[in-house]
Amino acid sequence: MINRVVLVGRLTRDVELRYTGSGDAVGSFTIAVERNFTNRAGEREADFISCVIWRKPAENFANFTGKGAMIAVEGRLQTRSYDNNQGQKVYVTEVVVDNFQLLETRAQSEARRSQNGSSAAPQQNQNNFKIPAQQSNPFDAQFNNQSQPSSANNDQSSASSPFDTDAGNNSVDISDDDLPF
Repeated sequence: MINRVVLVGRLTRDVELRYTGSGDAVGSFTIAVERNFTNRAGEREADFISCVIWRKPAENFANFTGKGAMIAVEGRLQTRSYDNNQGQKVYVTEVVVDNFQLLETRAQSEARRSQNGSSAAPQQNQNNFKIPAQQSNPFDAQFNNQSQPSSANNDQSSASSPFDTDAGNNSVDISDDDLPF
């Protein structure tokens, strides 16, 4: 049996992050996915797909996305039912997200937020992961520590390394005693 869903679209609202009684994070959101064709009026219609994401990925997703963010999600389609306050059975169909990808750079995300008038910014990651500035990466919001001065990256690249191919010597001298096997 195969039950895989892949969607690319924009968030219709900020992720609603809640916690279960056992402390598990759960995020609920809706993604707007444009259809591949236009209607008779020449306009593109969209489908609004309900999604849910669990645990640590839910917290990361809520921290690094916001209304209007271009995202890709992968997961499975699931149906469930419950009885509402009036005693009626309500059926829900949603995508349970396994993986997600941010499809905008940090600059695009901040520009979209400034146009929408939203002042909410993603939380800063306190890890010291660094990505070179010339590399364009949509995940730079997660790994680039802005509190470090940009000269710190230059200091690391100027240090000599036995593995640096620009050092003029392309070979590395390793004895048998250096090998772990």
